[in-house]
Amino acid sequence: MGRISILPTSVVDQIAAGEIVERPASVVKELVENALDAGATALRVELEDGGRSLIRVSDDGIGMDRDDAVLSVDRHATSKIRIAPDLIGVATYGFRGEALASIASVSRFELETAPEGGDGLPAVGTRIVVRGGTLETVEEVARTHGTTVTVRKLFSNVPARRKFLRSARSETRAAVEALTVLALARLDVAFTLTSQNRTLVDVPRVSSAAERLAALFGRKAAEELVPVDHSSGYISVRGFVQRPADARVSGRKAYLFVNGRPFRNPFLIRAAEAGYRATIAPGLRPTILLAIGVPADRVDVNVHPAKLEVRFRDKMLVERAVEEAVRAGLRPLEAAAVVGGAVGWSGGHAVSYQSGPPDRLTGRPPADLALPDTLLDTASVAAQQHPAVGGELLQLFNTYIVFETPDGLALVDQHSAHERVLYERAMAQLRGEGSAAQRLLLPMTVDLGIEELEAVEEHGDLLAAIGFEIESFGGRSIVVHAVPNPHPRFDARHCLEEVVADVAGGRFGGLANRLERFAATYACRAAIKAGHVLEAVEMRDLLNRLFACELPPHDVHGRPTIVQLPKDELERRFGRS
Repeated sequence: MGRISILPTSVVDQIAAGEIVERPASVVKELVENALDAGATALRVELEDGGRSLIRVSDDGIGMDRDDAVLSVDRHATSKIRIAPDLIGVATYGFRGEALASIASVSRFELETAPEGGDGLPAVGTRIVVRGGTLETVEEVARTHGTTVTVRKLFSNVPARRKFLRSARSETRAAVEALTVLALARLDVAFTLTSQNRTLVDVPRVSSAAERLAALFGRKAAEELVPVDHSSGYISVRGFVQRPADARVSGRKAYLFVNGRPFRNPFLIRAAEAGYRATIAPGLRPTILLAIGVPADRVDVNVHPAKLEVRFRDKMLVERAVEEAVRAGLRPLEAAAVVGGAVGWSGGHAVSYQSGPPDRLTGRPPADLALPDTLLDTASVAAQQHPAVGGELLQLFNTYIVFETPDGLALVDQHSAHERVLYERAMAQLRGEGSAAQRLLLPMTVDLGIEELEAVEEHGDLLAAIGFEIESFGGRSIVVHAVPNPHPRFDARHCLEEVVADVAGGRFGGLANRLERFAATYACRAAIKAGHVLEAVEMRDLLNRLFACELPPHDVHGRPTIVQLPKDELERRFGRS
């Protein structure tokens, strides 16, 4: 019939280019990855008109001789793999052998390269020119070792693709982002990007990720991050996450790496956000930079033409490890909000994607720490001191507790702190670990509205779990026989009325889990309030309870329980630094 035919090579190349070269940023990514695989220690990217007119990537890598240079622009030409089993555990950024051929098929392409010369002599360089996928020129040039690839008039022979490119500014931003991701992955390489002769990225080689973060995003943004270092079986998760107090609705950054390779995975981002559960308000999106380490045979990197995605053999285990890692990173005092500057950020707590694990942060007390049931029980207070809480305690404005830390001062909001304590206790009770209830000598009668009565009926099991023993009294009244006893100033009637009203009105509807919504409601209403005068023993007891929590620096509304005032900031304010 003659209806089926083999596509011309030029069409095949343009189809392949469509899978790999989406926009100028895609070209930057592929060329920079090739340079990194070639052992480059310094990379320079130049753009004009957002990359539509010019993209030039220069490196000081090992370079190529004439034969390899000519082969490099053929499809499926690669030095990274030889046989199919090599695809298992491939460690290089590029390996499919399609990038240069695809780019050359949709642009005016030039490649200059030279290997290192022997006996100190300069090697002979090679210059290759390709127009629309057709090799036009191969000639010798004099140059130092390394490679320079110049791409002009991207998509000039594919006008349908060119018209879908965005403005020069948008394309430039995308190229900067592509380079930023790789700069985060390779701390041992210096990166520079210029556009219209203006330098947009200029980062030197560094020894820690903290230095690279500060160079790329600014020191203020970097100081909002706290380190993560967690292992679960064969999975390691390291990197940085943003303090909950600094999370915002927009403008967040999310970067994932596996075995040093950047990739995208919305499910892992969601798992990381789950680690923030009950620490940030709904809608806030924290910045996340996580490097995942797994054995090479447990991740498949050959599932996307542009290598933007990977497939894990044990997807659920990796997601669980990421959530646990983020949650563990938010536990220490260092994750609390900071006034003026970061505590210990620039030194021993910096984590590198390539070096060993970071210094351990100040941890919380052991999980089996025994604590008194009320703020006035002093029997175990002296014996159970958290290492971060030393010296005298001071209550300010009958609302904040102040104490000295090794790095400065810490200020604790007594209501938020007690709210965190009660929330985690309530969650334990709601999961069936028992409740602390106090029987009333005289039952308490409470009148409620219709919606509140319905809420009591719907959530009666949860109210009972936290200590409220309730029965119907007819009409719109209920009788309360037992109540919780979270602290000596607890107003059971007022708390019950507020909890029922909040639950009926869906005030905490932003929390996804029903138990979390209820526990947060109860903790907010039952906690001691601002304005309550606390004795020294009560303050210390509250702090020890707080630091025994899973996430002491954060309350359930997305506000900090603790604010740090670094010693360096004090000295700066007083002119001592």
